[in-house]
Amino acid sequence: MAGRIEDYALIGDMQTAALVCRDGTADWLCLPRFDSHAIFAGLLGTEEHGFWRLGPAHAEGTEPPTADRRRYRGDSLILESEWDTPRGTVRVTDFMPPRDGAPQLIRIVEGISGRVPMRSELRMRFSYGRVTPWVHKVDGRTVAMAGPDSVWLDTPADTFGENLTTYSDFIVAPGDRMAFTISWQPSHQEPPALPDPEGSLDATEEFWREWVEHCTYHGPYREAVVRSLITLKALTYAPTGGIVAAPTTSLPEDIGGSRNWDYRYTWLRDAAITLSSLLRTGYREEARAWREWLLRAVAGDPENLQIMYGIAGERELGEAELDWLPGYENSAPVRVGNGAAGQLQLDVYGEVTEALHLAHMTGLTRNDYATGLQLKLISYLEKHWDEPDEGIWEVRGPRRHFVHSKVMAWVAVDRTIKLIESGDTDGPLERWRELRDDIHRDVCDRGYDKERNTFTQSYGSKELDASLLLIPQMGFLPPDDKRVIGTIEAIQRELSTEDGFVLRYPTAGEEAGVDGLEGDEGAFLACSFWLADDLAMIGRVDEARQLFERLLSLRNDLGLLAEEWDARLQRQVGNFPQAFSHVPLIDTALRLTASGAYVG
Repeated sequence: MAGRIEDYALIGDMQTAALVCRDGTADWLCLPRFDSHAIFAGLLGTEEHGFWRLGPAHAEGTEPPTADRRRYRGDSLILESEWDTPRGTVRVTDFMPPRDGAPQLIRIVEGISGRVPMRSELRMRFSYGRVTPWVHKVDGRTVAMAGPDSVWLDTPADTFGENLTTYSDFIVAPGDRMAFTISWQPSHQEPPALPDPEGSLDATEEFWREWVEHCTYHGPYREAVVRSLITLKALTYAPTGGIVAAPTTSLPEDIGGSRNWDYRYTWLRDAAITLSSLLRTGYREEARAWREWLLRAVAGDPENLQIMYGIAGERELGEAELDWLPGYENSAPVRVGNGAAGQLQLDVYGEVTEALHLAHMTGLTRNDYATGLQLKLISYLEKHWDEPDEGIWEVRGPRRHFVHSKVMAWVAVDRTIKLIESGDTDGPLERWRELRDDIHRDVCDRGYDKERNTFTQSYGSKELDASLLLIPQMGFLPPDDKRVIGTIEAIQRELSTEDGFVLRYPTAGEEAGVDGLEGDEGAFLACSFWLADDLAMIGRVDEARQLFERLLSLRNDLGLLAEEWDARLQRQVGNFPQAFSHVPLIDTALRLTASGAYVG
């Protein structure tokens, strides 16, 4: 049985990632890319769907022991888990080296004290647990092969096969080190090179040490910010610069429900805000790589801009259900692909333009095609900004005139006007100034409820939406505007959970609401960080800091956040770890540090 979502640690090589539970079980790993088929899909099913457990031996029929301690080694993505057993203490170090050849997951067992019996149980199942591979020996190496895939196990430990599982039983004493490595290779190619676990460990630690040294944030929340930055880097697909929203699919927003989506793709919105956070903390190379990814993905067709793409810029992300997987804690269906790729979400034009604007303002080398793309995006918006869309939350109900979408259309036009005014490009300045004014007037006239002194989710509605918290952050209205303050206070009253965190919008329980879906969901962590930002902006700094630090307390012991928080069950829910949670964490830390809100 899979652990709680917050029981997992992330390891990865910036091309794919694995989730490792507290008991030493890797329950999720897709090879060779984030969006490839999983070889360990136990997270979304049972052990029959693939896993790799490495830890102290335990009696037949008993639960494997959970680690007494675990941590990342310094500022890295190297996981260290330690067990104190009646026979001694043992440590397992898990990591995936930045790729130079075949993708590898390396696990090194180290004896600390006593003599500890250990067991490795490796059950590989390809195609999300559906295919049992042919496992055999080749020149002393164990290989699992099926169709186009092969996975090679290398270890000096003795192994044996039983019940379609590869086992190894051994004992470690103080100073003993036993390494296990799996490597993926296309099945038609020669075997991958023999691994060098110890050399790879040193190189991986050095990689992360050097990368973190570029961080320019040295404020009071540095630990949380750096861990979030490392997580965002781990979600970046190194060959292209694309950034996945999360490394998982179908971890539920509602335990036992059907709000389960595949997040292993690059949302323009998520990637753009990630880019902004990286730029503000000193990571310009990642920003440059993402801009190049964007230009390749959009190519010469900005009129048909998608809200999301594959990590190499693929456009076809057809959604399907894997009916052989029961889902995480029976939360079905399990989905791969994402049908939202075909939606119209006008706000992404604003997020992309804002990211390009920030890149320009921070001195990223000029790219004429990026400037041309920005102008084409505004030309498109000029004709379509007043249409209804599916909005930031990808509703699967009818299109509406979402206020946030209109605000972000205004942002796109505003930032482009600033680019023209700087003298870096030419464009119809007066016409677009009129367009900016028209959008602003339309939002204030049709998206604002004068009686309640709050903006609303969409034109003509009474519902609220947490995305309205971005109005002052985007500069649409100043923080001291009474309409902004009224909106913030209305969201606090009507969209907050008992513990003070923020829902995206009202859901309708058993009936499908504005999003066209049944069921409920947890508090959306990004929105809760947005509230903390807004409170700081309107001068309620102590309240902002308190909310921010409550949000930090929701992180698991390794500093990781999923998409949402279930206040009723007091647990994390949604795909994990989630870029859209870690980005606003960084942004709020920067704002609070700048405001002097920290109290030691």
